[in-house]
Order: sequence, then structure tokens, then C-alpha cells
Amino acid sequence: MYPLKFKPILKTIVWGGEKIAPYKEIETGQKHIGESWELSGVHGNESVVAEGPLAGRTIADLVKEYKGALIGEHVYENTGDEFPLLIKFIDALTDLSIQVHPNDELAAKRHNGSKGKTEMWYVVDAEPGAHLLAGLTKHITPEEYAAKVADGTITDVLARHEVHPGDVFFLPAGRIHAICSGCFIAEIQQTSDITYRIYDYGRLGLDGKPREVHTELAKDAIDYKVYDNYRTEYTPVQNEEVEVVSCPYFTTSIYDLTLPYAKDLSELDSFLVVMCLSGRGTLEVDGEEVIVHQGETVLVPASADDICFIPEEGMKVLTSHL
Repeated sequence: MYPLKFKPILKTIVWGGEKIAPYKEIETGQKHIGESWELSGVHGNESVVAEGPLAGRTIADLVKEYKGALIGEHVYENTGDEFPLLIKFIDALTDLSIQVHPNDELAAKRHNGSKGKTEMWYVVDAEPGAHLLAGLTKHITPEEYAAKVADGTITDVLARHEVHPGDVFFLPAGRIHAICSGCFIAEIQQTSDITYRIYDYGRLGLDGKPREVHTELAKDAIDYKVYDNYRTEYTPVQNEEVEVVSCPYFTTSIYDLTLPYAKDLSELDSFLVVMCLSGRGTLEVDGEEVIVHQGETVLVPASADDICFIPEEGMKVLTSHL
């Protein structure tokens, strides 16, 4: 198999802005584009191959046909025909709702065997003073949580983090969080679209009606522990692989490249998702060359033995695998 590009699935959302289309060099007159689903196996939102001999095929079709050759033998044994990651760009013109995601056990129990959602954020860009909410600043009980949602003071106990390009946040299932206005984010997560919206500032949706909240469902999904640091700390290094997150659901690395960088994939036994965050260059996979530029995402099949990132002047990419 060869590296694959997919058509972006653009999501129009009340809090979305106008940055995604020009960032990804695509033409659209839509406003409020909050998310671009770059690679998705979510039922009803399966990504479609954009070009090449497999153009028009969905990721679901390809996993069923190619199995371990596409996603890795051990990955296929664990996840079956469902592609296990959901890859997004997110543009927040205004604050997103405060939310939480269930873990695998709770999601399976409540949502017909669905997976939970552990995710991570990489801040691609941020307006001056932009911030995120992630985690609690003080311990509260489930009853105190419900009362604070009811009287609109839930934000008083949420940790606020000013953010800048390059910041990383790991968000295990159960952690309360919200992307806030002025943030442009790359998001890697489990394949799941289950979100418990805790609080939405009384906002109306694009249909003019209040958006649904799931205050009670969230109550026993929340991790009420308080942690010392909710950021993912790492040291940026040029022209090297810098691993920033490793968890049971994905491992993600950053490459900030001005020189070619080769990586051996022969022992990985997993697909590799490559998100180009800035610049442009070439991915050389087993001798096959694919041009990639800012805003593009490429799926490298598990059958690949090696990859070389060849920047054109400069290129920054995120890679994720299982």
C-alpha cells in the first residue's frame, strides 16, 4: 500500500471561526467551521480517500479489506474493523462548552459498547491572551459539581491555562476541559464522538435553540482529583523526534525539521498518521514520494518499512501511532 490523503470533513458549529479553510488551502464560503475531521472512522463520518487508485473508498472499507497491512496486526487484533483514532483541526472563534468524556468502561455500558474518549491537544496557533480550561483547581464532590453547574460558577474551580503555539495538553477520559476563544488546535483522540456537555453559557445553537447539556450523565464520568500540572511538559528540539504523549490509545511525536529525517518503521506494527502543522515538504515512504503541506494529513500504512521527512526550507509535523 501507499500513503493516503483523505477529504476533510468540515463541521459547521456555532463557536467555529474562519481560519480552517485558508490554513488548509481549501476553498469554502462557509462560516463557523469549527472542526476539520482529517481522518475519521466514526460511523456516519468515515473519511474518504481523496486521490490515487483508492480514491472514493472510505477508511472503513480499507480497514476491512487490508486489515493488519493497513493498521498493524496487533492493532487490528485489538480494534477490529474500526479505525482507532480520530484526527482533527479545531478553530475556536468563541469558547467551546465545558465538557467531559467517559472512559471505555462507562461508554461501553451506556452507549452500546462504544469506546470512551482520551485525547490530546497541540496548540498550532493562539491569539494573544488565549487560554484553555483543563482540570480542577480544588477538590469538589459530585453534589458540589452539580450545584456549581446550576448556579453558573463551575468555571470558578476549573484550571485556566494561557497558551502559546507548541503547548501540549493530554486529556485522559474524565478530565473536565474546554477549548476557549482564539485557539487553533490539532487534536488526536480515540475513535469516539461521545461528549458530555456540562455547561454552555446559555448559548443558542445555529438553529436558534439552546444546545443540549448532559449535567447528570457527566457527574459520574468526571475525575474529581486535583493534579499538580495539567500541561504536558517537553523540550522542543529541531531535527529530532520528540515524543510528547504515550498512552494505551496513541503515541504522538513532534518533528520540527529543517533537515531530512529518516525513521525505521519496520518494527512498529502500526499505521502512522502524519499531520503537517506548518511549512511543506515530501514524505518518502518505501521509495514512494508524497508532497505534503501545511494543513494536510497523511496516513502511512503499517506495511511501510521506512519513512523520510524531507522539508522544503522548514516543516513541522505531528505523528501518531498505536
